[in-house]
This record gives sequence, C-alpha cells and structure tokens, in this order.
Amino acid sequence: MLEQKLKQLKTIFAEMERALIAYSGGVDSTLVAKIAYDVLSDRVIAVTAESPSLLPEELEDARIQAATIGITHEVVQTHEMDNPNYTSNPVNRCYFCKSELHDTLKPLALERGYPYVVDGVNGDDLRDYRPGIQAAKERGARSPLAEVGVTKAEVRQLSKQLGLPWWDKPAQPCLSSRFPYGEMITVAKLQRVGRAEIYLRKLGFSNLRVRSEGDTARIELLPEEIKEFVVTTDLPKLVAEFQELGFVYVTLDLEGYRSGKLNQVLSQ
Repeated sequence: MLEQKLKQLKTIFAEMERALIAYSGGVDSTLVAKIAYDVLSDRVIAVTAESPSLLPEELEDARIQAATIGITHEVVQTHEMDNPNYTSNPVNRCYFCKSELHDTLKPLALERGYPYVVDGVNGDDLRDYRPGIQAAKERGARSPLAEVGVTKAEVRQLSKQLGLPWWDKPAQPCLSSRFPYGEMITVAKLQRVGRAEIYLRKLGFSNLRVRSEGDTARIELLPEEIKEFVVTTDLPKLVAEFQELGFVYVTLDLEGYRSGKLNQVLSQ
C-alpha cells in the first residue's frame, strides 16, 4: 500500500512538470522535496520563508537538508508580523500566516515559470484544526501527501525508506504556536520562547515545547522524559536562565507534551 502511494506521488509530480515547494524543513515538506526532486530534477525548487516565528536553527536545518537532497533552495522574507490580524493571535492565526506565505510564493513561482506551489500538508493534518490549509487552498496550492492520503506515520516510513536521515525529526511548528489564543505576539516574545527551547535542547531534550502564558513559561516534555528532567536538571540554574530571558515563573506541565495541545480549548 505504501509503495502504491509513493507511485501516486511520483505520478503527481510527473504531471506537474515544474513545481515550487513551500519548504519548511520539517519531515513532511522534506519528503515532498525529495520525491519531487527525484522526479523533476532541476525543474523543481524549494523555498523557505524566513520570519521571526522561525528558529534560526530550523532555517539552517532546511538549508542542510535541501543540499543533501540536491534540490535548489532559496529563502524569502515574509511579513506576517506586520499584520495585526496575525499578531493579535486569534484562533485562525495560521490563516493569516499561510496567506502571507502563499501571497509571497505564488507570484515568485509564476515569475520563475513554476505553475504549481506545493506544500507538505499530510492526510492527518486534515483531521486537526488547521485554518492555514484553507488559505493555501484558496491560492491554488497543491498538497500531494494529503491528496494521496499519506499519514504522518507513513511520511516517516517513506522518509526512512528513501534514506532521509531526518525521518524521525520531531515536529517543529512556528514559534507563534507557543502562545494561547488571544495573547498578543511580538518579536521579543518569539525570541524569548525560541531561546528557552534552545536551552532545553542543549540539555538533551528535543521533543518539547515552551508555552508562553503571560509572564509564565510552561515546559512540556515527553511524559517518559519528565522524571529524567526533574532528576538530572539543575533546576535553580534553569529557572535563573529563563528569568534572565524575561519570564517570571517557570513551570513543568505534568501531562507532558502533546501536539496541538492549545487547540483543546476549541473543543471545550
């Protein structure tokens, strides 16, 4: 079944003939870039949007991964932070982010002779609340993984099968997702959260989030790593580091990390 889906993906790209990949550097868009490059070679390009909501380390990862694949890679600037509809952080914040992204990529694609803009939305994404998907759809973007029904687990399976070394890379959505809906987003707040997460990664934890709620940092780790964190971490030093970043309180979420956790409020 997985081989059939891979064949379908290759057919989609062959029919496109030329395409521009909206490339975040995550496991989904990296798989899309790999398959597209295998089919189209120099008739496909990967473009990453740089903005304050993207960790610099993620941009560097995107560059390295694109180079490993062999696909041409470019970086463009997006300006969603100039849009109050985005920075006010409504429940459909992602709609305004993806609108900005695709309003930037679509003209670039047409200018370069690429009739299609392709993203890494997968089949599982369609089951979550993802207003950004609507923005991309309105602008004519294609989502081959979703079209073929490739799940997140299958994305990782295919990535491993195709020899991509980052097949198990943890999901890393934009830093704006660390704030509860309704809390104003600023560049300073994004930088604060980003630095806090980098600090935790340097301690050896990778699948994590630092949720910013006013002046409180709420750390989410995998449930099985919570005990290790409490036992091995110099907690007074960590608190001091976070307070140096501007947080007043530092807490640990005992439920642990779960993707899409902030969307729970939408179903309550």
